[in-house]
Amino acid sequence: MRSELPTTTLQSSSRSSLLQTPRGAVPRALDLRKRRRTGESVIQTFLALCGLISVLTTVGIVYVLGQEALLFFRLPEVTVVDFISKVKWQPAIGEFGIWPLVFATLMTSLIAMLVALPIGLMIAIYLSEYASPRARSTLKPVLEVLAGVPTVVYGYFALTFMTPLLRSIFGQNTIEIYNTASAGLVIGILILPLVTSMAEDALRAVPRSLREAAYGLGATKLETAVTIVVPGALSGIAAAFIVAISRAVGETMVVALAAGAGPRNFNSWDEALDGLAILNPFRAAETMTGHIVRISGGDLSYDSVDYASLFAIGLVLFLMTLSLNILSRWLVNRFREEYD
Repeated sequence: MRSELPTTTLQSSSRSSLLQTPRGAVPRALDLRKRRRTGESVIQTFLALCGLISVLTTVGIVYVLGQEALLFFRLPEVTVVDFISKVKWQPAIGEFGIWPLVFATLMTSLIAMLVALPIGLMIAIYLSEYASPRARSTLKPVLEVLAGVPTVVYGYFALTFMTPLLRSIFGQNTIEIYNTASAGLVIGILILPLVTSMAEDALRAVPRSLREAAYGLGATKLETAVTIVVPGALSGIAAAFIVAISRAVGETMVVALAAGAGPRNFNSWDEALDGLAILNPFRAAETMTGHIVRISGGDLSYDSVDYASLFAIGLVLFLMTLSLNILSRWLVNRFREEYD
């Protein structure tokens, strides 16, 4: 159906066409019909197909992971109660308590967050509020270099530099060669560019008018950044933190090389909580991702208990990251600020 334009628009368009028509020529009528744009339709279809492929890939991964994990829990020697209640993980002898791997994963992630979150936020505030264009153009490539370093290099850095440094500070009898503290510190350095980049984008999205209003009321640059800019970008900063935590939970090579090559097992919860031994960051422990790498790299038959247990660990890891992503979405919607 042909759309109708206001009279003034038609008159101005007709006048414009008459002015551009050569003298003595008959003016042509305006063609207001909708034209088919084949190139745009092809691009739109291609983008929709890419989105569909990503969704189907995710669904396929979840299906395979859930199916294989279900086969593990159907084994006669495996019970869900033991899986979620015991603190000893040795599938070869029928011990399936997942908590030693979970606590090691959470411990390294917590240490990484204590390093990356405050430092990353301070760097983001500096880049957004204080840095000159020249300083920003120098510091940003340095952070991008950190993001581009392979994780296996970070693993050897933790093993050959961070661990000797910690042992020289706290003593060789206190710090074991393989420990979760050095792995967590290096993971914090690894995810630092991610926190900085996302937090800076959130800070720079705050309207300039809010800063100018604060300056007009006599606030200093620090007061403006802390009381105006950071609260205004809280949703983006919270999302950056949650994404960084997910990245730390899923890190593999650093913990595989520096944290330890075996779970920190205990016979009971009383033994695990005695002196908080299960949370000691100076002892060796094995995370979920590190255990998957170590076990899958060996000679395992496809119908063995050890092989089936890898999918159960992967399912727990997937549920952890999924929960963090849901929390991230909730925080973004809860603290989102909209400006006119």
